[in-house]
Amino acid sequence: MADFSTRKRQRFISEQYFKWLSDFHIKSIEEWKHTLPANGTEETKRAIAASWRAKEQFELMLLRYTAGEPIESMPPELESVVATYEEYAVLQRIAREDGQWPAFLLNELADYERAMQLIGLCHLLHRRDLLPRIAALEDGIFRAQDALYEDLLAYGLEGRVDVDQWYHESYRDCINSIYGDTDEESLADLNAYLEQWYASMKEVPWHDAHLDLSERGGAYFGYWAIEAAAVAYLRELDDTSLRHHIVYPKDLVDFAREGGNRTSIPPVSPDAGALAVRTGQTCPETGIWKAFGHNVPGVMVTEGERMPDIFAPDKNGIYRQQSALWEFERKA
Repeated sequence: MADFSTRKRQRFISEQYFKWLSDFHIKSIEEWKHTLPANGTEETKRAIAASWRAKEQFELMLLRYTAGEPIESMPPELESVVATYEEYAVLQRIAREDGQWPAFLLNELADYERAMQLIGLCHLLHRRDLLPRIAALEDGIFRAQDALYEDLLAYGLEGRVDVDQWYHESYRDCINSIYGDTDEESLADLNAYLEQWYASMKEVPWHDAHLDLSERGGAYFGYWAIEAAAVAYLRELDDTSLRHHIVYPKDLVDFAREGGNRTSIPPVSPDAGALAVRTGQTCPETGIWKAFGHNVPGVMVTEGERMPDIFAPDKNGIYRQQSALWEFERKA
């Protein structure tokens, strides 16, 4: 397997951080199987411990994806994640004495995002058999309440409801992409959605977590707009124009389109000795690299690392992350 710097799927993650946080998640999952929080009734404490196990299990799965681990391990791992949320829902319903209480409060952004990611993963990992189980977690309260929830489920389940409302306005472009009259309209909506996805998540706990990859932080496990990838796959769109977005999980789309049965594809590397490489390719020489055609400072990149995106104005003057052609300027 390629070394960590070339197989990782987002540039923020380091091998040391990945090893530390993976171990932390594994230990936490085990701990909350045998330990309860200090406060609350017995039923409430059991529900809280189950929610923490589910959270850790989900974040560990995405952390491994972000670090470049093989996707082939994700389909069974996804089932384990769903099972932990089912366990949490059972205990939470007991604690609240409400047999319909959902695992995810879709009117709250952090819960909504996670639910859409799980549904999207069911499609991308060819685990649509898990969709009825996710629907059972939510339908008691949220059936027929949100367009994206219903639309993503409808690709795998019969009898879903067509609704024209949604909880979070930031998902409007993603929803619109499902109903585009042409592929070009759908792709324009998805591009607009991916442009603002990260900024729209500023209220969720993990936002900006990549700025502190220490043991004081540990909240970064990857930034992925999985629902957008699911729409591109389900609508059979040519997603070439989407692949430069750092939050677009293109490897999951490739996996889905190849039927879930493939071997890992090695990353593209530049020719030996090349002194101009593109974002996403492997840096051939340690030094200062300059983005061709952009008036931005040079950056230090180490040999073997992934060449980064830049943060610069687009043709409309809006600052955003974008790919670039990098030219070698000088040795460090």
